[in-house]
Amino acid sequence: METEATTDRSWTKTGAIVRSTTAARHHDRGLMAIGLFKLGKAILFFFLGMGAIHLLHKDLGDELMRIATALKFDPESKLVTLLLDKIDLIDAHRLKQISLATFGYSLLALTEGIGLMLEKVWAEYLTLSLTISFLPWEIFELTRHANWFRLSLLLINLSVLAYLVWLLRKKKTSTGTA
Repeated sequence: METEATTDRSWTKTGAIVRSTTAARHHDRGLMAIGLFKLGKAILFFFLGMGAIHLLHKDLGDELMRIATALKFDPESKLVTLLLDKIDLIDAHRLKQISLATFGYSLLALTEGIGLMLEKVWAEYLTLSLTISFLPWEIFELTRHANWFRLSLLLINLSVLAYLVWLLRKKKTSTGTA
């Protein structure tokens, strides 16, 4: 965060000189990118929560078959059969829990995103701690069943983590020397 300050002099009615300082801020592009990513996640999880609420009191098996048919999947395929077996485990109470969890995560991601877009240090620490807290789960999932998607998520989160650690150290050393 670099700032340039310019001082202007202006006269008041009493004849006193008033100095005003205008600062031109250069926003950190890395924080803006991470903030936009978090805002995108907030929107995604909000709509997932809305979808879970929409599915309350509906036959999930029928809904899955309707979606599979619309996407031109074979209703007798292994994937559709597997999903039908798993979807039977979800009842109305579980759907409410899913929607509550996705809305909660959406609110958390929204908080992170807005805080990062405003370049708030608390948001940097919040994002850092949340990113660290999810790493063990991501590593476990990657070792359990490795694929490109999981590897990509892990690499994105590691790069976010590295960038935030670098940025916070840079801020700490710049405030320590000033």
